[in-house]
Amino acid sequence: MKAIRVHKPGGPEVLSYEDVPEPEPNPNEALVEIKAIGLNFIDTYHRTGLYKAAPPFTPGVEAAGTVSAVGSDVSEVEVGDPVAYALSLGTYAERAAVPAWQLVKLPPDVDFKTGAAIMVQGMTAHYLTRSSYPLAPGRTALVHAAAGGVGLLLVQMAKMCGARVIGTVSTEEKAQLAGWAGADEVILYTEKDFESEVQRLTDGAGVEVVYDSVGQTTFEKSMNCLKPRGYLVLFGQASGPVAPFDPQILNAKGSLFLTRPSLGHYAASREELLERAGEVLKWVSSGDLKVRIDRTFPLSEASDSHRALEGRKTAGKVLLLP
Repeated sequence: MKAIRVHKPGGPEVLSYEDVPEPEPNPNEALVEIKAIGLNFIDTYHRTGLYKAAPPFTPGVEAAGTVSAVGSDVSEVEVGDPVAYALSLGTYAERAAVPAWQLVKLPPDVDFKTGAAIMVQGMTAHYLTRSSYPLAPGRTALVHAAAGGVGLLLVQMAKMCGARVIGTVSTEEKAQLAGWAGADEVILYTEKDFESEVQRLTDGAGVEVVYDSVGQTTFEKSMNCLKPRGYLVLFGQASGPVAPFDPQILNAKGSLFLTRPSLGHYAASREELLERAGEVLKWVSSGDLKVRIDRTFPLSEASDSHRALEGRKTAGKVLLLP
């Protein structure tokens, strides 16, 4: 079968489209015939070596497809089930053996592309707005990259909670998308200083929470946007890792809270996974949550997909198709 392999860390050019052996599921695994693959920033972290994976490896942590075989101890799914999953490395392939507990059955009205587009980013937006910092009416959130894959979902879920949402984006086109998702105000950070704009929009009070997936270039100003005892939820580092800093700064800026969460810790058991994914898929089925697929690439063009993602040329979800 065909798969993408990484033999050494590097740029998009290290993503090699190759023939690889067919996977064999272990007793607690299911074999998934992959129909669509979700692209995520964590894939670039694995590719560059920022997040360690022993080479050679197949990248990717999100996909949807059909169960084609099950191990002897599997009870969670059956052959023929349409499923989606997240956080199991190796999705850039035509087939994958996946721990059965991680598989979530897709509702009849959610197709494979939508399933592959919603698992990582949908559950991420869910835990950010419901768990890391639970939003509620009367609270204001600043969402960086508000027109990105997570951003568009995060804005919608924040509005479901009744919160006020200020989004940052890089272009007018992306500003329109953030507005479509429900953002109350949108800042073009390429034209205006987002810290000054947040202070203006909040009459100098600041916001209760900043959801920051950008990292290095936004970190300090994100702290400056917070109210005393506000939360900086740093869930990504698209611009690079944040440099070490003195925790006393959190005190000086108003007894701030800083958390660096990841989805794996918020979907650590099958019970929590099904609860979180189930709610997200229910919203997709009902139309309350809209998933925007920006574009698709053939699996063989994975390198181009990474260039588009890292070049901030995407607005919404990017998929690979085997």
